[in-house]
Amino acid sequence: MATLSADVPTETQTLVHYEVSDGVALFTLDDPPANTYTHEMMRQIDAAILRARFDATVDVIVITGKGDKFFCAGANINMLQKADPTWKYYFCLHANETLLKLEHTPKLVIAALNGHTVGGGLEIAMAADLRIARRGAGKIGLPEVALGVLPGTGGTQRLTKLVGTSKAIELMVQGNNLDFDQAAAMGIVNQVLDSESRDGFLEQVMAYAKQFTRPNKATFAVGNIKRSCQSGAELPLEQGLALERELQALLFNSSDAKEGLNAYVEKRTPHFTGK
Repeated sequence: MATLSADVPTETQTLVHYEVSDGVALFTLDDPPANTYTHEMMRQIDAAILRARFDATVDVIVITGKGDKFFCAGANINMLQKADPTWKYYFCLHANETLLKLEHTPKLVIAALNGHTVGGGLEIAMAADLRIARRGAGKIGLPEVALGVLPGTGGTQRLTKLVGTSKAIELMVQGNNLDFDQAAAMGIVNQVLDSESRDGFLEQVMAYAKQFTRPNKATFAVGNIKRSCQSGAELPLEQGLALERELQALLFNSSDAKEGLNAYVEKRTPHFTGK
């Protein structure tokens, strides 16, 4: 896969590698040893999200970490320790805006947890639609209470939605890290895969992701299912149903809906175009 980085800020090193293969855009967080994120990395994540949005060849986004020890260990503590409170506020604001952008991009987003996924790393992963982890590769959790702060990049909100209010509070005030199987049992992780290497794990995740690309899947429908769930989750039921109906109306007029219905009647495999 060729690395494409033209739309990523150039004043610093490349901290987010952007690659496209068979309809899947792969973002790789790369700041050893723990892939912690700085403002520069978050800006590059932001740019990569926009690039994938506008890339007509991309149906699915996969986010992973460089190396085999860390997906991401959260925000860079040395950076935060040196910054003043006003700067840190705007840093958190931009990070929140970036992850909301990821969450509302109408393309499926999968976090491939290749190693430890803690603090802000888990907050990035929870902004993805699906989380797939490599068994035994690391821990997962929100330990910010040990620093005297709360998980401030969406952690309190997204973890609560995943596991419920009481369990989320318990996990965050205790600050304990879990293994991936424990996280899967709670619904934080969707799947845990066995793999002897990080590269083998990533190959499995990419193969999984490709089932959601054209012509295998109606990607226009996938994107609108995501939009209905992510946007509708914040609405009262009646308004959520209204959003669902409007998105369904768009799909009823799509070429993929016609193809799907015709293929069903004709007892053949559909060939979707994402339109």
